[in-house]
Amino acid sequence: MPYRRARLDKKKKDTIISSRHAVRPALLASIATLGVLAPLAAAQAQSSDPASEANSTTAKSHKDKTPVIVVTGRGLADGPATPAYDSVVLDRDTITSSSSGRIEDVLSSVAGFQQYRRSDSRATNPSNQGVTLRALGGNASSRSLVLLDGVPVANPFFGYIPLSTLSPDRLSTIRVTRGGGTGAFGAGAVAGTIEMDSAGPDQLGLLNAEALVDNRGETQMDATVSPKLGNSGGYVVASVQWDRGKGFWTTPEDQRVDASARARYESLSGSIRAVAPLTDDIEVQAGVMAFQDHRTFRFQGADSTSSGQQGSIRLVGHGDWKFDVLAYVQAQDYSNIVKSSTSYKETLDQHATPTLAGGGKLEIRPPVGDDHVLRFGTDLRLTGGHLLEFPISTTTGERSAIRHAGGDESDLGLYAQDDWTLGQLVLTAGARADRWTIRNGYYTQDAFDATEDNIDNRYANRSGWVGNFRGGAMWHVAPVIALRGSAYTGMRMPTLNELYRPFVVYPVTTEANADLKVEKLRGYEAGFDVTPATWARLSVTAFYNKLDDAIANVTIATNARKRENVDAIRAKGIEAEAALTFGQVGFNGSLSWTDSKVEASGTQAAIDGLRPAQVPKLMASGTLSWTPRKGWRLAGTVRHIGRQYEDDLNTYILPAATTFDAYLQVPVAGPVSLTVRGENLSNANVVTRNQDGSIDLAEPRTVWVGVKLAM
Repeated sequence: MPYRRARLDKKKKDTIISSRHAVRPALLASIATLGVLAPLAAAQAQSSDPASEANSTTAKSHKDKTPVIVVTGRGLADGPATPAYDSVVLDRDTITSSSSGRIEDVLSSVAGFQQYRRSDSRATNPSNQGVTLRALGGNASSRSLVLLDGVPVANPFFGYIPLSTLSPDRLSTIRVTRGGGTGAFGAGAVAGTIEMDSAGPDQLGLLNAEALVDNRGETQMDATVSPKLGNSGGYVVASVQWDRGKGFWTTPEDQRVDASARARYESLSGSIRAVAPLTDDIEVQAGVMAFQDHRTFRFQGADSTSSGQQGSIRLVGHGDWKFDVLAYVQAQDYSNIVKSSTSYKETLDQHATPTLAGGGKLEIRPPVGDDHVLRFGTDLRLTGGHLLEFPISTTTGERSAIRHAGGDESDLGLYAQDDWTLGQLVLTAGARADRWTIRNGYYTQDAFDATEDNIDNRYANRSGWVGNFRGGAMWHVAPVIALRGSAYTGMRMPTLNELYRPFVVYPVTTEANADLKVEKLRGYEAGFDVTPATWARLSVTAFYNKLDDAIANVTIATNARKRENVDAIRAKGIEAEAALTFGQVGFNGSLSWTDSKVEASGTQAAIDGLRPAQVPKLMASGTLSWTPRKGWRLAGTVRHIGRQYEDDLNTYILPAATTFDAYLQVPVAGPVSLTVRGENLSNANVVTRNQDGSIDLAEPRTVWVGVKLAM
């Protein structure tokens, strides 16, 4: 089944938390601390009991009782109450057969998933790539926590997700948990958590590669080798991906000028991941990743770049005292050229935004009996980032000033959670305390001429404690039906970008706000899962979420906005998913309907009761697939996204749009297959930006043809 709800089963993978923090002396100290804690936790690990966990690192041969080491390459098994928090799992077939080969396209099949902009990572500014769930949008920062093998992948300064670096072909599963993510998910998951697990040799084979070209002459190539390390159970996965193209016209033909440009793009990413056993029940996972991305948007010379490097190491213990210890470090950068939409001249050089971050996690599960899964943990994030930019005089074409801004953030979390199984009823409860700090914030400008002012703003340090709780239950009323419900709270700190960096989407300037408060979520939900047969499943969830002090881009004057905390964003709605399988034919559908409103007062009263910017009421997706034999796949997907608004005042409309995509894979000879992909085959006009009638469009009809090698 292409996607499934996580079930009540002791044979599960772990819910991972991770965090990010800046590489400073405190970061180095935290990583060193984790290095000390890891062997201490490992020393408590006992021999694994194969009957207690299917993913155990050790199994006994019936003949000679010789230990057989099995390396999972993942974290610990999920708690039995995971489904109470509305989890959906996408399997590898679904992940690798999207029409675009983009991770955002894959996630669009999940009810409630939304990007800030409707366009994908080839044709939008990287800083707009925020992702959210539950219609809790309103600005470009992610309100969903996105993890790859337990490590958060969001840009630590901006909060956007580097989508072009997340190759679907490298993944085995994706689990999406909608709703607040206190407890083991960590801070920042106010709208939910998206957990991605990397694939191993069993899914990838020794060599997996694909090369495609589309009707515009653009290319997409990736290759992965995954050799096993002898008989130890360990393995290495090395992967590279390279995409490039002249792009399509985002500007409608009747609005193009001589300065208009196609959405040119080029991205290159690579990763190496190694997994190996240290003992019979302890495994180590280590990985490094690097990426570089270049894009042009709307006008010639309006170029943006993003880049990053990341490294992580993780110890997972599957003994009686189970543990998960993770440490990581990452560096990312971003630059952008802003051009006027009237004079088409350069107005701002966002020269660099270097950010250093890192973090770690320690979770321990003591042996408290088969009826309980008890989890104690702590995690830490440290982030430090800075920007360097130059305003450009449209009169002289020269730099008129130099700007610096930035600061540091940290979050230390402590959590505990218990899942308690009582026959057909599973109860869960968890608590979390977060110590957050915002420090060393500043914004300076040194003027080069009389058109600019000298500015030297230094902001007071802030800190505080936030406590959060969550609880839920799942009751298997009968073999074919389960009822579930949960309530939760959560929090998200403002990003350094929201605090200190103003930005321009010409002609609108949006100011930063160093006084932004922490966002706080309250929510509850209830739903049911019906599985009348192995070939049919239906899941329905009703929810209510309220995000207090939500950060939004609020209009303060003509062509001027400011990041401010509104009283709240209130979202209530229904999410539904269905899956049917009739032999070789399958259908998967999802639907989300949400009533999302802004609550605002005082100087913000003009937006009270309006829908948050970029949030549709209705989203739906349906995929019909046919797999006549091994290696074959034919699939068609219809997606609909409802009307939404560009701005907080609900003035500029982004019309509803329906698209049709297709995917075909046919074996040709031996390990070689032919692949054909079709994006937006109906050639629908999908409006992604509307600024007083000046619009941008998403991907037009695009057809890809290529070959795939799997050995």
